[in-house]
Amino acid sequence: MSSRASALAFLVDHKIQFHNEELMSTALIHPSYAQERSVLCNNQRLEFLGDAVLDFVVAEYLYQRFSDKAEGDLTQIRARVVCEKALVEMANRINIGKYLMLGRGEDMSGGRNRKSILADTVEAVIGAIYLDQGLDCARDFILKHLQSVIIETASGDYQDYKSRLQEIVQARSKDNVHYKIISETGPAHAKSFVAGVFLKDELLATGQGKSKKEAEQNAAGKALDNGVIMEILS
Repeated sequence: MSSRASALAFLVDHKIQFHNEELMSTALIHPSYAQERSVLCNNQRLEFLGDAVLDFVVAEYLYQRFSDKAEGDLTQIRARVVCEKALVEMANRINIGKYLMLGRGEDMSGGRNRKSILADTVEAVIGAIYLDQGLDCARDFILKHLQSVIIETASGDYQDYKSRLQEIVQARSKDNVHYKIISETGPAHAKSFVAGVFLKDELLATGQGKSKKEAEQNAAGKALDNGVIMEILS
């Protein structure tokens, strides 16, 4: 399937009309495909734009919907909603992997299901919708797929995982946890980080994110879930 055919299929399946279908075509082109086919454009610039649009729309919705919540709460909720995990879940709901244009090697190695690629492509699609249809349509698309996630997150436990983990450790030990960035991949404007959280030089868990802070939060969340911390402190 060509990139244009893939874009048309996505637009038809999701009942979106575009003035410039080339924008959606670009949104679905992974850098590996562009490099392999000597195509000049890929979805990284649209991803950069879509990330900003997504942040704004979620922040705007939170501000308008939850007037009783303080800035710190809104920040934590937004971080949980726009993180890689939530975007991957959205990508799977709209079956974005089906339309992706990947290089042969990336496709054969499982790129169509790779979390970072799926999350990045969702942001690129948002960027394309924003450029072609405007902010209102981009907002409608985002909230159609994330509104329930926002409400669920806001009504649930969105506490800072790092703070919670630190409180647990400090209540039982003189030591404290520390974090280390284990790896970072991707171009400067779209990096992906893996962080490790340690106690007494023992690795408790690792977490991935699109920023160092997000990776550390995800690592802390996993450390709370996997129970290793309680074994060490007991």
